[in-house]
Amino acid sequence: MSDQATLDFLARAMAGDSGEPLYRRLEEAIKQAINASTLRRGAVIPSERDLSEGLSISRVTVRKAIEGLVADGLLDRRQGAKTVVSSRVEKSLATMTSFSEDMRSRGLEPGCTWISREISRPSPAEMMALGIPAGEKIVRLRRLRTANDTPIAIETASLPARFVPDPEAIGASLYEYLAAHGALPVRALQRMQAKPASEEERRLLATPEDTSLLVMERRCFLADGQIVEFTQTKYRGDVYDFVIELMR
Repeated sequence: MSDQATLDFLARAMAGDSGEPLYRRLEEAIKQAINASTLRRGAVIPSERDLSEGLSISRVTVRKAIEGLVADGLLDRRQGAKTVVSSRVEKSLATMTSFSEDMRSRGLEPGCTWISREISRPSPAEMMALGIPAGEKIVRLRRLRTANDTPIAIETASLPARFVPDPEAIGASLYEYLAAHGALPVRALQRMQAKPASEEERRLLATPEDTSLLVMERRCFLADGQIVEFTQTKYRGDVYDFVIELMR
């Protein structure tokens, strides 16, 4: 989107008098532009001078608003005096949501590239995680997850085959499939750790050699206590943040 279109959006968002300081109103307007995808992740925002002149506010006000958004992680400063919309994605650990739901809630278009989907015997780790015997078959789904066509994570989901008799019937969202078949999980246990990316993982995620991965393991349960899913998701540490809200 052009700088003028962005300025027009910001001007409309700032119209009226909310009683908030002007820099706060600009912060909120930029947040609205990001949420509405008027400013997409990775996009360069108009310069301080253009914002000042286009919105008829001082550069001090503009700078204060931008500094606040940089501190909040919504904007990044780059070399050459450019400021861009942050490409990092936040994931709350307080709610059980799918990757697709996470991306759409942030104005991003989720996608996936299938690496493999198979019906197989479970590994010892999958047997323990799913609470099944060695003779029970599982469906193993491995996908590259994307947001606005940018690789974000590698996901391997294992489910007892009785819940997914035909893995080829799964579309872009596993949870949409499970919901349609009465097997949507209602609670989960998660654990997280960091690890370096392997050569294959760096290739799939298009990351530098020194990239670390945030590895999330999740066991999902139905209302009757059955374990329906064991998933290991390896997120790019350079674009994904996990957020925990603490209360006292």
